Amino acid sequence: MNMIPVYQPYFTGREKEYVNQCLDSTWISSKGEFITKFENRFAEYIGVQNATSVCNGTVAIHLALEALGIGLGDEVIVPTLTYIASVNTIIQTGAIPVFVDSLDSTWQIDPDDVRRKITPRTKAIMAVHLYGLPCDMDQLTHICKEHKLYLVEDCAEAFGTQYKGRHVGTFGDIATFSFFGNKTITTGEGGMVVANSKELLGKAYHLKTQGVSLEREYWHDVVGYNYRMTNICAAIGLAQLEEADTIIAMKRQVADWYREGLKGLPLRTHAEMPDTIHSFWMCSIVVDEAAHRQALRGHLKAAGVETRPLFYPAHTMPHCLRDEIFPVAESLSARGMNLPSYPELSRENVALICDEVRAYFNRTSHS
Repeated sequence: MNMIPVYQPYFTGREKEYVNQCLDSTWISSKGEFITKFENRFAEYIGVQNATSVCNGTVAIHLALEALGIGLGDEVIVPTLTYIASVNTIIQTGAIPVFVDSLDSTWQIDPDDVRRKITPRTKAIMAVHLYGLPCDMDQLTHICKEHKLYLVEDCAEAFGTQYKGRHVGTFGDIATFSFFGNKTITTGEGGMVVANSKELLGKAYHLKTQGVSLEREYWHDVVGYNYRMTNICAAIGLAQLEEADTIIAMKRQVADWYREGLKGLPLRTHAEMPDTIHSFWMCSIVVDEAAHRQALRGHLKAAGVETRPLFYPAHTMPHCLRDEIFPVAESLSARGMNLPSYPELSRENVALICDEVRAYFNRTSHS
């Protein structure tokens, strides 16, 4: 049986052409024309002044935190319902992740809980735009201004996401994106750090290139990192960026089909909110009763449909265990799952998946 995968990338543009240009020119490593082109066009696409590419989305977050000077003993507020990279990178700087709950309506960081968790050691708030829906950026920017905190946006899952007419990643002091193979646009592995501050992006660039001096050849004046993107990855990214509007439109269409096909069932889809554009990195649902989540996943697997659970709350992980309760995040995590969400998913296959979900609930209601 052929499985319907959760995700597969969309390659119908100039990816092969641009990669072959890299091979023909022999510029295959971390220098070459495609790096600059990708960075400039990405910045233009989302509406930010400066962008620097990196080798993956996780190091993008680490680089952003390091560029802000976040370090030992600082506290960074972060939602517990997030992919673990958001948290691990805070720990890697020597800072302390302070977990907050999520909003049941959007699954995003709860601004009221953020306010409760601010202490004299708080240095930054990390807004994670989970699964492609934006956080409440009005409240978060206000909180940061009021308390003189940095605002970091983790946009790993939110390329194409907008809040009140602005692309995410343009609200904070610094923001990061991921281009892993399952992201809306991909470079295979890759990421981007963006900021409107030229000085701040200059710090990020300096750190990502082994801390090498701009004035003195092979002179390294700080502890730096090799976080650079290759020209080949940037070539793929540029080709993907040229097709971005098409990819986002296709993914939003898939989400519309799910919304229609799953009506009336004991679940809800991850919905777009007023004044936002949801990029639907993943088409996600939460079932009403947690007991049905794994059983429904098993039913879909038997029918040839791959799914994934929502992320486990970070505070339940062994290396960042907290004796705290986050009722909304824990409930969403226990009840949520991602359905196949790739751009070329056909209407027929979405209908098949919805029929199988309906069949599962019909069966359980009669058993």
